[in-house]
Amino acid sequence: MSLPESAYAHFTPDIQICRILNGLWQVSGAHGTIDPAAAIASMHRYHAAGFVTWDLADHYGPAEDFVGKFQPTLPASDREKAHFFTKWVPRPGPISRQQVEQAVDVSRRRMNMDTLDVLQFHWWLYRDRAYLDALRYLMELQAVGKIRHLALTNFDTANLRLIVDGGIPIVSNQVQYSIIDRRPEVQMVPYCQQNNITLLTYGTLCGGLLSAKYLNQPEPGSVQLDTASLRKYKQMIDMWGGWQLFQDLLRVLQQIADKYQVTLDNVAVRYILDKPAVVGVIAGARLGLRDHFEDNARVFSFALDADDMAHIHAITDQSRDLFQAIGDCGDEYRR
Repeated sequence: MSLPESAYAHFTPDIQICRILNGLWQVSGAHGTIDPAAAIASMHRYHAAGFVTWDLADHYGPAEDFVGKFQPTLPASDREKAHFFTKWVPRPGPISRQQVEQAVDVSRRRMNMDTLDVLQFHWWLYRDRAYLDALRYLMELQAVGKIRHLALTNFDTANLRLIVDGGIPIVSNQVQYSIIDRRPEVQMVPYCQQNNITLLTYGTLCGGLLSAKYLNQPEPGSVQLDTASLRKYKQMIDMWGGWQLFQDLLRVLQQIADKYQVTLDNVAVRYILDKPAVVGVIAGARLGLRDHFEDNARVFSFALDADDMAHIHAITDQSRDLFQAIGDCGDEYRR
């Protein structure tokens, strides 16, 4: 299979990505064990199908090690198409250049890469401004060729502004963004548009709850919510408007999916992919267990029209304002 040209976009002038990124959080251990050989074989299938961009982190179990085994096996021409976006998530506290360089070198070694394509930085405690020191040290490592681009994960708009005003070149911020959770639209999207920063989004399928599997189903209890993601996003749905309103939304999404002969999941992803500032949506890849690239490819086969959007918003306009309830992007991790 091959993806259309519209499936790709320039993340930066020197990096073109697939707009659906393969998310490797599911190899971190919270979603069951992963067979390494089966995982690498699955990565090759995703790549061959055109899904050539990967999102991972230093703390996603063996994710960086999988990249280190996978990418050297690609032919040179294919290696140029593949890009791997990792994260560094240090503990708050005083931070030294040596500590920063050691962390970057560990990722470079694990991923078998001289230069990291993108390093996405996360910081847990905003009042500890040592994150600015860490980012400045990362800039120094960027200057000597250990990192190509600096990005962020789960920063709110106020602290993103502090970083940008401090002269630190940020290319993207990774945030939670879905039909359910549209908090980025309040402050983050306008700021990113003004400052040439793009968004990578996760949680776009609410951990799998935004799917036909849950259409016309009774509200799941703790036994059915058997992964950390399901539990997290079910709480988000409860806060947003509850299970009945969610069922109304699923019915609308299924009607739109039927119209285009795609899946409900495809509609939920397409909705976010078309939002301003969004360059890519991260979809979980269950390496070695089930390949999703054929379903993901359908996202690029249709476009939502004005009637579709009106039907979706007729439901979402009834929901609670999550920005008022939770706060800006990433605030759910810092409450």
